[in-house]
Amino acid sequence: MTEHTTRLDHIVLWVRDPIAAAGFYEKAVGLEPVRLTDYAAGEVPFPSVRVNDETILDLMPLTMAARMTMLPGAAESSGHPVNHVCLSLPADAFDTLRGRLLEQSVPVTDLSHDSFGARGPARRSFYFRDPDGNVLEARHYD
Repeated sequence: MTEHTTRLDHIVLWVRDPIAAAGFYEKAVGLEPVRLTDYAAGEVPFPSVRVNDETILDLMPLTMAARMTMLPGAAESSGHPVNHVCLSLPADAFDTLRGRLLEQSVPVTDLSHDSFGARGPARRSFYFRDPDGNVLEARHYD
């Protein structure tokens, strides 16, 4: 990949409790918290979790919705207008994630096969929700 390639930098998810959300994404999904200590100390407005070297999920407190004035109507986006966020994983990490979610009693859908995505048909995929109702899909291509 070059610097001339468009890449996904971050996705903002609205959450009720960013610390609890970060805990879910760390323990159940296996994503590393970013700025969690700074958020807990009141030094930054929200924490994040790292998807990969280039992409994070920001865990934005719903209490900040009224301050989203950068674009008309931004405050109304608090809720779930996004259908879902999809995480693409290697097959072994996919299996580990599904097992970890089931161990923690997180409901998951049945496996789907050959659903289309950025790299063509995915071998397997499934969906689950975080504690705030955000829908995530996990998939692998190999």
